[in-house]
Amino acid sequence: MRYKMTRKLWWAIIFLLIVVLYIVISPRRKIFGIMMPKGYELHGIDVSRYQNTIDWKYLEGFTGGRNSVKISFAFIKATEGRSIQDPFFKINWKNVEQTTIIRGAYHYFIPTRSALEQAQNFIENVELVNGDLPPVLDIEKLGRPGASKLRENVKIWLDEVEKHYGIKPIIYSSIDFYEKYLIVDNDLRQYPLWVAHYDKKKIEFEEAWSFWQHSDKGQIPGIDEKVDFNVFNGNMDKLKSLCKK
Repeated sequence: MRYKMTRKLWWAIIFLLIVVLYIVISPRRKIFGIMMPKGYELHGIDVSRYQNTIDWKYLEGFTGGRNSVKISFAFIKATEGRSIQDPFFKINWKNVEQTTIIRGAYHYFIPTRSALEQAQNFIENVELVNGDLPPVLDIEKLGRPGASKLRENVKIWLDEVEKHYGIKPIIYSSIDFYEKYLIVDNDLRQYPLWVAHYDKKKIEFEEAWSFWQHSDKGQIPGIDEKVDFNVFNGNMDKLKSLCKK
C-alpha cells in the first residue's frame, strides 16, 4: 500500500510539473475564451452590426486573465460598398468616444463597385478627430476585374481617403490574400498593415505589420456575440503615434 501511494504521489508531482512548465513556456494563454498570443502589450477588438449593442463603458473597465489583459483599441465597421452604412456604427462610434479605448473605423471594399464612390461613402459617414486611428480599408475579395484592376481601385480609395483626412490609411487583409494579390505592388506596401491570421501560436508573416487579428471567436462581457480579437505590434506610445494628430 505504501509503495502504491508513493507512486501515485510521484505521478501527481510529474503532472503538476508538466502543467507548470506548459504555462511558463506556452506562447499563448486562454483568456476571453480563446488562446491569446504572448508578448503583446496592447489588445483590441473589431466589431460590426453582428455584435449588436455593446456596453463600451463596461468593456473599458473589464480585465481578463492573471495579467489583467484589457481592451486598448477597437475598430468599428462604418461602411460597405458605395452606399451601405453599418446600422450600429454611429452609436458605437459615439459611445466608444466616452471611454479610454482608442477607436478606428473601417470600410468593407467591394471590388466591382466604383472605388471613388466607396471612398465618398466612408468620408460622408466618418468624422475623425485627433487621437483616432487611421481609416481602414478591408480587402477580402478579388472580384471579376482581376488582381491588377483590384490594386488600381484600392489605390484610388486609399488616395482619396488620405487626401481628405490627412493621414495614411491602414490596409486590412488576410495574409494569404495580401501575399497573393497585393504584395506585388510596392505602393501598397507603404501602408500600415492589419492582417488576419487565425488560431496560430505566432504570426507567420515576414512583412512589417501593425495589427494582427488572431481570432474571430473571442468572448467578453459587454458583448453578447463572439468578437474578433487583435494585438498591436508595439506599445501605447507607438499606437498613439499612428493616430490622427
